[in-house]
Amino acid sequence: MRPAARLAILIAVVLALVLTLAACAPGDPVESPGYVSGDGTVTVFDEGAEVALAGTSFAGDAVDVAEYRGQVVLINTWYASCPPCRAEAPDLAEIDARDDVQIVGVNGRDDAATAEAFERTFGIAYPSIDDSDGAATAALQGIVAMNAVPTTLVIDTEGRLHARVIGTVDPSTLRTLVDEAAGAAA
Repeated sequence: MRPAARLAILIAVVLALVLTLAACAPGDPVESPGYVSGDGTVTVFDEGAEVALAGTSFAGDAVDVAEYRGQVVLINTWYASCPPCRAEAPDLAEIDARDDVQIVGVNGRDDAATAEAFERTFGIAYPSIDDSDGAATAALQGIVAMNAVPTTLVIDTEGRLHARVIGTVDPSTLRTLVDEAAGAAA
């Protein structure tokens, strides 16, 4: 086969591949700017497993959800360039102001400077675990599937998983889940 014919076949194959992949992509890049997000699906667990999660915050401090027993703990996976994460950040900051709630973020994508800039922008006062090594996400995989960012886990006052929200969490739904988790251990 002549080199020109081989080149033509290679170009045809590459073009077919590109067109096939382009047909699968969303029409508007804003609709899917490179992340996978859930649809806000809420799962409530009747008898949730105990959740153990520890790591180091972007500020270098030790974070362990066991230290927050007696409070409802929200574990929220996020990263700075995730649009749904940015959308729910003000609501999370607001609920974190409650005395009976502690939020712990988990971020495996950003460096410290990026994560801390996000926290300043949205007034986030709660710690986020630097999960660049994937250890925190791996610890959570055995309990629930963490297949979308953001994902929020609601842990009751005794440290058991009460609920999971895959995707952006609606503020009124979040308040209800927190109130349920606060009463679940009672």
